[in-house]
Amino acid sequence: MDLLLTDAQISFREDCRRFAEEKLIPISEKFGETDDIPREMVKEMAEAGLFKLLLPAAAGASDIKVTPICLAREQIAGIYCPADVTLAMQGLGSYPICLAGSEAQKKKYLKKIAGGELLTTFALTEPEAGSDVNGMKSEARRTPDGFILNGKKRFISNGHAADIGIVFAKTPASDNPRSISAFVFEKAMKGVRVSQRLKLMAPHDIVEFEFDDCFIPEENLLGKVGDGYKIAMRTLDVFRVSVGAAALGMGKTAFDSALKYAKDRTQFGSPLSKFQAIQLKLADMATELDAAEGLIYRAAVLKDRGELNTSRYASMAKYYATEAACRVVDQAVQIHGGMGVVQGTTVERLYREIRALRIYEGTSEIQKLIIAETFLKD
Repeated sequence: MDLLLTDAQISFREDCRRFAEEKLIPISEKFGETDDIPREMVKEMAEAGLFKLLLPAAAGASDIKVTPICLAREQIAGIYCPADVTLAMQGLGSYPICLAGSEAQKKKYLKKIAGGELLTTFALTEPEAGSDVNGMKSEARRTPDGFILNGKKRFISNGHAADIGIVFAKTPASDNPRSISAFVFEKAMKGVRVSQRLKLMAPHDIVEFEFDDCFIPEENLLGKVGDGYKIAMRTLDVFRVSVGAAALGMGKTAFDSALKYAKDRTQFGSPLSKFQAIQLKLADMATELDAAEGLIYRAAVLKDRGELNTSRYASMAKYYATEAACRVVDQAVQIHGGMGVVQGTTVERLYREIRALRIYEGTSEIQKLIIAETFLKD
């Protein structure tokens, strides 16, 4: 995979690995698995410059580099899930501003997001609208100086900790009854509340938002009325590759743990690693991780080169890497035997944490449809 990376990117990957080992491991030991976002962790990530990866290199530009984000998530995800999710949500909640925001919006929010002063989120999914974005019920009704927003958003990561977020709502018009628009909202706005904190199989700051006659000023509209669907899809297209990178990082951590355990654990007078059945598992795991890595960084590098029509490669990377990493983690648990299902072990934690990656930012089934469509639309 290093054939796809520059020397500077390889060096950056090592910096991320050191950061994860030196800063995140102690934080993970201090806070453990948690539904909250430790501010100490946010401070360390900001000081390391990780959130600055989410800003365009040139002022006024909309493009960010995907490869560094993937490298960072790969190194972080297997160490401490809240850090990985926070990096992802800072990206999902800031890229729409990079992409479609006014200069005033960029000036108001982006620097503070990059500095960790503001935590942000991305409110797209609803109780009745997950993969079917056009099925959303939330609606923003225009007023003389803004919009009145009503609706619910569910499965919103970092929603409890977030200070601001991007919210999507229907803005129907006679010429476009399915129009969707995007807005920046602030948690302090009247009519915004976290109606429920959801409990997942692995601890996660994830909530349901309720918007009840929430006034959104005109200056908080992103782009033009009706741009919301395009903004949402372009944002997901950028960040879904990095979901694969996070899965890869989790898979590598599980593989390393399984390899060490296989070498150390003795049964029937020999280390597990001497048994052919274990060797076959390790070979499959290593091969799948290498294949996933190639797909991820091919997609990231092509995106960063400015290649057009990279959705196929992004979806292939997200689909294959998350599915493969889940298989790797499952086999790592199997190699650990009874110890693999003991709470507190690395593979047991990863087994719970990795499952969501096959669902969020487009399920595996949706990724398959995207891939197929790129072949069939011609």
